[in-house]
Amino acid sequence: MRPVARRGEWPRQTVSSAGARFRSGSVNVGKKTGANATRATDALVRAVGGLVNRAVDEMLLGDVRVTSAADGRRLLTTDERSESFADDIQRVIVLAVPVVRALSRGARVAKLPWVVVASTAISVGIAVRTGVREIQVLSSLVAYRLEQATGAPADPALVKRVAIDLYLHPKRKIRVADHKLHLVRLTRKWVLGGIFGRTTEKRANQALAAADRLDPVAFRGEPNDRVASS
Repeated sequence: MRPVARRGEWPRQTVSSAGARFRSGSVNVGKKTGANATRATDALVRAVGGLVNRAVDEMLLGDVRVTSAADGRRLLTTDERSESFADDIQRVIVLAVPVVRALSRGARVAKLPWVVVASTAISVGIAVRTGVREIQVLSSLVAYRLEQATGAPADPALVKRVAIDLYLHPKRKIRVADHKLHLVRLTRKWVLGGIFGRTTEKRANQALAAADRLDPVAFRGEPNDRVASS
């Protein structure tokens, strides 16, 4: 494995309306709870972003690269977990509680018992843990494809952007000019997936296949320092 020249830093959150955009993609909450819901969602998005950042950096700094979609699928079936992320996962679960409550109010669901809210938040935590592992493996394959084409260590910021874009839209042609890091959409997907019990295995496999077909030449000369969050 080639050493990674530098550790990518997660772009500073500049999405003051992240909570509003998150909710607009799911349900609307009342005015009375809107401000609290926005703060809670912003905190959750930041927590997910920090977790993904650490997880991807750990993978890129490791000794192993995923070299194919098949290799990635095999790695995911091992269900490998890193204890170093336990605190991050717990923080996501805690921050998911007020978001789940806000979503239930917005959907005009009768007030949920605390045990239901807690169990739903745990389900969200499990969805995030699974999703982070999938992003890790996908990022390793993206880095491998870029490194094979350039002969140099892949830029961590570019790897994260491409991996998240492929994960969210595995069937769509990647938009090279889109320098946004779609944290809000990623968080929304994992939160709603946890609430409704949706699995991500099929989407992860599609994303790995898309990474296998990635054309690294398209990213040459990309201004990676312009990556933003969305």
